[in-house]
Amino acid sequence: MSPETRDAVFGAAALRRLAEVARIEPGRLVTDFENPLSASELGEAEVLLTGWGCPPLDRAALRRLPRLKAVVHAAGSVKGHVTEECWRRGIAVTTAAAANALPVAEYTLAAILFANKRVLAGAHAYRAARGRVNLIERFPDVGNYRRTVGLVGASRIGRRVIELLAPFDVRVLLHDPYVGPGEAAALGVEPVDLDALALRSDIVSLHAPQLPSTRHLFDARRLALMPDGATLINTARGSLVDTEALTEEVRTGRLHAVLDHTEPEVLPADSPLFDLPNVLLTPHLAGSIGGELHRLADTAIDELARYARGLPFLYAVDPRTLSRSA
Repeated sequence: MSPETRDAVFGAAALRRLAEVARIEPGRLVTDFENPLSASELGEAEVLLTGWGCPPLDRAALRRLPRLKAVVHAAGSVKGHVTEECWRRGIAVTTAAAANALPVAEYTLAAILFANKRVLAGAHAYRAARGRVNLIERFPDVGNYRRTVGLVGASRIGRRVIELLAPFDVRVLLHDPYVGPGEAAALGVEPVDLDALALRSDIVSLHAPQLPSTRHLFDARRLALMPDGATLINTARGSLVDTEALTEEVRTGRLHAVLDHTEPEVLPADSPLFDLPNVLLTPHLAGSIGGELHRLADTAIDELARYARGLPFLYAVDPRTLSRSA
């Protein structure tokens, strides 16, 4: 992993705990599998503890890791560094994606509740008035009671959002081609196709992976299906939304948006999305940051401890489903 990742994710307490379950040299950090100075450590390594900034574990890298049996990733997706060669060699892989899903789901819940309550619009109105705002006149239809929330994707994050929404008086629609009626019923959601979800939802929240098939899921046509006043929330990947089409919709004031991911990832400085009063933009804030990063370290060390005891990983990555997950 990168030095920045180690310093942010693994605090002193985590490093002490790590030393209790594995033979490590905390002062040594491998950032490049081709560095001759790392040859001895790589030659002995049975498990790699990885994080953001890990280079690909391709055939050349794996030749330097003859004893490697497992990869424990202290972050989310492993697609950036775990290659087909790893799977061919039978290397076990686990990830802290489940831990990283928690703050994203919390952000989403807050965004849903605030969007239906029109908190952003209310704040703008109060700032403009600098006095009493006639709420009944200005916001006659706000609130979360009996609203419809449409979730796109029953990912780890999507499923956690479903759990978090359970105490609220909202109807939850779900579009996920891999979730059948029985599983949807068990989750307490109504399965629908994507157009129906767009048509019926007050809030549409995206939790699908970035795949060729999910690019611009919400293009101009599908955005036009959303009801007037609906809100689009994107904490997934920017490519799921046609940014130009969304910009045109929100510029009219017809739709609202809460965007933690966009395409491009950093919008140009002159993007209208920065200044529109019905758009809340955050800089990739939903995932683990600050103290939440320590949950990633704890999850990874828990998995290492299971491995050391001869137990299977709790969050093992299944290569058979990797092509349709984040």
